[in-house]
Amino acid sequence: MTEYNWPKRDASTVIGKELDRVDGLVKATGAAKYTYDINLKNQLYAVALGCPHGHCKIKSLDISAASSVPGVVHVHVFDHAQPDREIEWEGELLVVVAAESEGAAREGLSKVKLEVEKLDVFTSAEDLQAAEKAGRTSKGGGKVETVNEPGDDDDEEEFVEKEIERLLKESKYVVEGYYGIDAITHCCLEPHGSTVEWKDGTLEAHLSTQNVSGTDEQFARDLKVTADNVTVHCDYIGGGFGSKFAPDYWGIAAAQISRETGRPVKFMLSRDQELKIAGNRPSGYIKVRLGADEKGVVQVWDSVSWGSAGAQGGAVSHSVLPYVLVPKNYRRVATTIKCNTAPSRAWRAPNHPQACAMSQTALDDLAGKMGADSYDVFLANLVNATNEKADVYREQMQIAAKLMDWKAKWHAHGKGGARGSIVDGLGMALHTWGGGANESSCLLKVYPDGGVTSFCGTQDLGSGTRTVCSQVLAETFGLGINDVRVNIGSSRYPNSGASGGSTTIGAVCESHRRAAQDALVKIFDLAAAELKVAADTLEAVGGKIRDRNNPAKNLTWQKACSLLGLKPLETTASYVRGTPSPLSNSGVAGVQMAHVEVDRETGVIRMKKFVAVQDQGLVINPKTCKSQIYGAVIMGIAAALFEERITDPATGVFVNAELADYRLARLGDIGEIVVELYEPESERIRGVIGNGEPPAISPKAAISNAVANALGIRVPVIPLTPKRVLDALAKA
Repeated sequence: MTEYNWPKRDASTVIGKELDRVDGLVKATGAAKYTYDINLKNQLYAVALGCPHGHCKIKSLDISAASSVPGVVHVHVFDHAQPDREIEWEGELLVVVAAESEGAAREGLSKVKLEVEKLDVFTSAEDLQAAEKAGRTSKGGGKVETVNEPGDDDDEEEFVEKEIERLLKESKYVVEGYYGIDAITHCCLEPHGSTVEWKDGTLEAHLSTQNVSGTDEQFARDLKVTADNVTVHCDYIGGGFGSKFAPDYWGIAAAQISRETGRPVKFMLSRDQELKIAGNRPSGYIKVRLGADEKGVVQVWDSVSWGSAGAQGGAVSHSVLPYVLVPKNYRRVATTIKCNTAPSRAWRAPNHPQACAMSQTALDDLAGKMGADSYDVFLANLVNATNEKADVYREQMQIAAKLMDWKAKWHAHGKGGARGSIVDGLGMALHTWGGGANESSCLLKVYPDGGVTSFCGTQDLGSGTRTVCSQVLAETFGLGINDVRVNIGSSRYPNSGASGGSTTIGAVCESHRRAAQDALVKIFDLAAAELKVAADTLEAVGGKIRDRNNPAKNLTWQKACSLLGLKPLETTASYVRGTPSPLSNSGVAGVQMAHVEVDRETGVIRMKKFVAVQDQGLVINPKTCKSQIYGAVIMGIAAALFEERITDPATGVFVNAELADYRLARLGDIGEIVVELYEPESERIRGVIGNGEPPAISPKAAISNAVANALGIRVPVIPLTPKRVLDALAKA
């Protein structure tokens, strides 16, 4: 049985080297074909009408004029768009028009006649009292843990209330605060959609997805065919971030139209539809009371939180509050608000960015009240870390502080010097994530001429999956990264899990390393007979199979592979999620620090420097790994300072659902970003762990804390827009 392992790092290893992406050139030159680029012969172009109201009941929908427009081939009406059906958010697709050209389809769409009865609208997730008055709330549950247990005769609720008050009264420092983070929406560079075609009863779907191996079954279920009759392709994807796990009802509609018309159909969401209905990150708001001892260690936490994930309910999970640093005494009560907004979807570390921004801000306000360095207060509260990462955080904080020059730049909250109206400040936050490997299978072929090819039904969201798989194979066989070929992006390849939860890197490393080591054992057996040495003394290094005890005894890789005969050697290896393995692991930690400038006259915040220190076990490619962190930080800066979904409270209309209005970070907005990969041997030996999500968690809290340090007051709700800064200053 093969003993799976990673090699010790030395000058000859491919793993751990900063290598360019193997698909970088085709992407940079435009040769890479994304789903949006797929155009099939004789295809129809589909466009959709979204509901223009935040809440309404359909009275009638007339498509007769649309059907008669020259070039229109098919008009599809969704079941939820039938008369008397209620629509609860703006943008919900009602009708799809498929035509010979996009122009004809849009003309047909303009002829659709929709009559509705407008219903009451509620979108103000931040206003808990208004939501309660409107009957839009439901309790999301709560949990209490205290040092003592109620006696047999005690009413639990009354007992807990008394315990909380007692603990707060006994605290040296008490902080009461209000914090929040608004909803933001997915706006992937490549919108959701697909180009689909039926061939002899089989659906070929070019789908922009982060779930290649899983979406064929979803198509099959809704189309009432077997999964064997569906093939999903996704060679390249222009972003997903948690929003592209399914074909969605518009993808199913494209397949239905294609089946009915007998022609390929291209159906991609428009940019405003992408922002309106393709998913969002729920809002969250919280009122907190915490009590700390003389050292600033939090002893008791009492919070009421609320928020909205849309018309279908849901909100930020109260179970992650307070975030990471959890005292032994806490009470948390959550309320869900139903708003007339589209349903939320997973978004790069679901729940964690909001929880971090809603709780580690309170910890920073504790430092402000104490007049203490926030660094020292976070350090003191590592005793409350719930993920057994206190020692890792401690070392990461030291590294981050050195990179930021924290001790030299730090000042008490609101006590820094000013340059005219400009003040500066420092803030920090920390985070955690699982990142354990998903399931994955790899079919590997080693050819008699030395060629190496793998097949795996995974996908590359842009994180460098092809490159990492190539490095693993090259490392195992002692080859260069260009000596192997990795095939991904088809549901016809062996199953590999969806790219969610930072699970892909560990998964594909598991399956590719296992398949390659299994193949190498067989090649060693053949080479050993040829070299007349024991197979267990052989190693694959520098394009050769050689005796490690006598390197002069060797075969070139090509010569060794020629011993296979006329047929390629095939091995298939799989990894089952959750199985203990020396190749992958789970559980990471990260620390981030922000340095900002704030103009007290205009309310404008400018990023000066951002430091991110992150562990992820064994790093396969530092270049692509750092790239993930840079992207996460930039995403966090956008969410902290600019990005928000703005809805009209009277109509429920998403008023800034165009990229011209939906503010994101530009190049001049991000300042200097410093990324440090934390990879001591203690972490490296744990194996590969995903890092797509963890570095996206802390930026909002770190930046909010930096602004509070600069101003000496808290701007309570994120994004920290100039108006909110000025309002907070005026209130103070």
